[in-house]
Amino acid sequence: MDAATEATRSLQGVAPQITARLPRLLEAMRTVGAGLDLHITLDRIVETAAELAGARYAAIGIVDEAREGLSDFVTYGVTGEDHRRIGALPDGHKGLLGALIHDPRPVRLTDLTQDPRAAGFPPGHPPMRTFLGVPIRVQGEIFGNLYLTEKRGGGEFSESDLHMVRVLATEAGLAIGNARMYAATRQRERWIDGAAAVTTALLAGSDVDESLAVVAEQARRLADSAAGIVLLPEADGGLEIVAAAADDPVRLTGTRIPPDSPVTATLLAGEPVFVEDSATDPRMVTEVAPYFGPSMLLPLKSGGRVLGTLATPRARGARQFTAAERTLATQFAQQAALALVLADARRDRERLAVYEDRDRIARDLHDLVIQRLFATGMMLEGAARKAVVPEVRDGVGKAVDELDVTIQEIRTAIFALQQGPAEAPAGLRTRVLREIGTAAVPLGFQPSVNFVGPVDARVGESAGKNLIAALREALSNAFRHAQASRIEVVVDATATLPDGRDAVRLTVADDGVGIPEGGRRSGLKNLARRAEALGGSSTYGPGLGEEGAGTMVTWEAPL
Repeated sequence: MDAATEATRSLQGVAPQITARLPRLLEAMRTVGAGLDLHITLDRIVETAAELAGARYAAIGIVDEAREGLSDFVTYGVTGEDHRRIGALPDGHKGLLGALIHDPRPVRLTDLTQDPRAAGFPPGHPPMRTFLGVPIRVQGEIFGNLYLTEKRGGGEFSESDLHMVRVLATEAGLAIGNARMYAATRQRERWIDGAAAVTTALLAGSDVDESLAVVAEQARRLADSAAGIVLLPEADGGLEIVAAAADDPVRLTGTRIPPDSPVTATLLAGEPVFVEDSATDPRMVTEVAPYFGPSMLLPLKSGGRVLGTLATPRARGARQFTAAERTLATQFAQQAALALVLADARRDRERLAVYEDRDRIARDLHDLVIQRLFATGMMLEGAARKAVVPEVRDGVGKAVDELDVTIQEIRTAIFALQQGPAEAPAGLRTRVLREIGTAAVPLGFQPSVNFVGPVDARVGESAGKNLIAALREALSNAFRHAQASRIEVVVDATATLPDGRDAVRLTVADDGVGIPEGGRRSGLKNLARRAEALGGSSTYGPGLGEEGAGTMVTWEAPL
């Protein structure tokens, strides 16, 4: 109200000049104050200001949080073709626009190109000479500046134009304040709803992999980022991407942040890391960092325990994350971590209930069923000794033998029950099928898969985890480089290494273009390192195409 009063008072000296334009001013103020969407409000302000002052061009430069430049630039009168010729929008770090950021006062110029603060126009920029600039304040703070150029009719902006635009800027500040408050409220609601959706999904019975995928997908949607990524700690102190929501998740999943990376220690200590540009920040050392720009890396921390990291990178050139977005994302990560802990505790309770039920069944089988079968066998043996007819004696003997076999089978079942259910939420077969299904989306077709031998029973956790990573790497290479139309995957749990040790062998073959001479081998080197760390090996050779076209990758490790 104080600002509005001051702006109105400034009209008193020029009332005779603007009396005829007052209805237009009031209508402009009404138009600017309508609606709550911030972007629509800004577009309406520049259009209304240009019409009110008779300007050919208008713009609002929004000051960034550091008060050093512009975070956004909304224009009116500049066509799409003009934008393409001009290129990048002004950042406010220099020239007249930069000067008005540090000295936000009304400015009226006959020829802005002659002003000593001017830095000139880029090639292709429309000619502009007459200029009018007015600051926009929101709740006492500078939000940005309203710029008008090129007075229609060839004249210059008058004193009455300046006063009317100042009144409009005051109303614009009020409208922007309301729109920002509404946008902030809606933004908080979306993050709260997203956190609730994650909690509901995690407590609804999803396994670990699905739970992490839910967190990644919700984070990507809420942060308006190019990807949502979940990383978990590894035994060597590094971090590995285990779940990714992106246009190409195969490219991201399996990527490692080494333990000596500067961000690893910070994240594992429970502190967030905010990056302005992943492609140029020296701390971002992964092979996928060049694909992204602004990024948030947030620890998934609950009760002093760091479960992993949630990353939400935006595309290169995208806008920076605001302070409000950073705060909301940090709170979301804390809520997601708590939901993961609760979901894990629920799974533990369910697992305990299964253990107890299996123990009860095992006791009943041992104490009741086996004893009764044993007693029945004794009765039949006694009856066989008294039998006179040989055929009857032989038949009873066979029945006793069958009872003995049945007793042994029940004892085997009791032993299996006492071992408890598998600790892994999903067997190797299920995880392989999941990777195949994930890869089918970017590939555009479904790779075939064949399992040989008892894969889930024979392959241990360490070999299985590395096999999944190797499969992911091989499928990613096929998608990015092979241009294949057919991929065949074989997982053989009956393989044997050259030294005679039992092994699991993964074969991924395609009919693509093969590996060019002198091409990069980083993916194949990763496969070899994983296999050699387990005492196995990784090789490649001709593929499935005609005359061996394509590539066949063979990865094997001891069981």
